[in-house]
Amino acid sequence: MRLQPIALWLFLLVLFFYLIKVGESILMPLLIAIAIWYLIDALADGYHLLQFRQWQLPLTVCFFLSILTFLVFFWIFVQLISSNIDKVITVSPIYQANFEKLLLRLFALVGVEQLPNLANFKDSINIPQLISTLAISLTNLAGNTGIILLYVIFLFLEEKTFYQKLKVLLSAEPEQESTVERILCQIDEDIKTYIGVKTLMSILTAVISFFIMWGVGVDFAAFWAILIFFLNFIPNVGSIIATIFPSLLALVQFDTFYPFIIIISSLGTTQFLIGNFLEPKMMGSSLNLSPLVILFSLAIWGSLWGVVGMFLCVPIMVIVMIVFTYFPKTRPLAILLSENGYIRIRHKEKIAVMPK
Repeated sequence: MRLQPIALWLFLLVLFFYLIKVGESILMPLLIAIAIWYLIDALADGYHLLQFRQWQLPLTVCFFLSILTFLVFFWIFVQLISSNIDKVITVSPIYQANFEKLLLRLFALVGVEQLPNLANFKDSINIPQLISTLAISLTNLAGNTGIILLYVIFLFLEEKTFYQKLKVLLSAEPEQESTVERILCQIDEDIKTYIGVKTLMSILTAVISFFIMWGVGVDFAAFWAILIFFLNFIPNVGSIIATIFPSLLALVQFDTFYPFIIIISSLGTTQFLIGNFLEPKMMGSSLNLSPLVILFSLAIWGSLWGVVGMFLCVPIMVIVMIVFTYFPKTRPLAILLSENGYIRIRHKEKIAVMPK
């Protein structure tokens, strides 16, 4: 008899992921819009914390400043992508030629007398084709900009009335209303902390990486810095990719190993120090997820929604864990998802830490 509930839960889980995959074209823009909405809200809160003696910026001014900041950064990103993609495609045959020379030099260095036929290898690693594919992916993502913008506008319009609707909906059950309110408050607090800290750390990493690449003379340093900024939002894998890509460019650009060694060691050290020391200290206990859970969710959401799923996997798992925490039947699952077995429950205005 006990197998029936387990089978039912497994069926519901499979159905959930099936619907997530089928509804990708609808749900993905909505979740991106929610992430942008949270980012703008977090920026507005940050501006509101700024004090000039005893005077603070009004909330309305902070809100418009955060929107302006987001639009400026988005415009810079679009300009860098559009101006650099064509240049990268133009010079990519030179990079490929340098790459082939380095391969031949490497074979000679290890003492391979009979050099292999590189024709098939060239076809499998076609740099211009890879860059063109990346450009097409970015273009497809930009095609959803209109619907994402529409979602963001309506999210801001609904923001003022959402909690009022929730109170009316749950007014007959005060205890349930209190639980839902605490869940939403903790989700709001933790997600804003995650987005705020992650954005700040990604900007810091991108700026340091830009000056390293600019100092070495790597082509398109600003473009790679922007890419590093976005890749840092992908847990674990993102920082590795953000180190490898510019390093490989240095390898094929300079036709020698020394710039490659400088770039990969400098960027790797920057990613390691910020990602393992500075970021966890600033993040505190708001991201209380097991590294294995993060890696597993990265694989699942990445397989379902590609790169966008990788960006959203951590906020999604944070929300799932918070919801599980507030219900006794699912609390053991929250403990399993946590990093150290301790979970946080908000009691009115305070946060209580519950041991396992």
